[in-house]
Amino acid sequence: MWLRLIPFALLAGPVAAESPIAEVICIPRSELVQRMKGAEISGSGLRDTETVLEVWTKASGDWTLVQSYADGTACILAMGEAWEAVIPPPA
Repeated sequence: MWLRLIPFALLAGPVAAESPIAEVICIPRSELVQRMKGAEISGSGLRDTETVLEVWTKASGDWTLVQSYADGTACILAMGEAWEAVIPPPA
């Protein structure tokens, strides 16, 4: 019986995801803003006194997570697709 369950147990495990970027990409923020044509900032927040996190989105659903530093550098931390904005219910 165990021999029959082993193949199914292997299929039930997590599947390795492929990242669209293999490493963090850092460039001057002014250059990054120019390259983000067609995207707009959908949300942002302070990470600490020197760092801001932003989510840039396109109408197509593509999204990019950007971390900007006080020294003028910005880094792309992650990117993906199928972004959906969540609208909180009325209070």
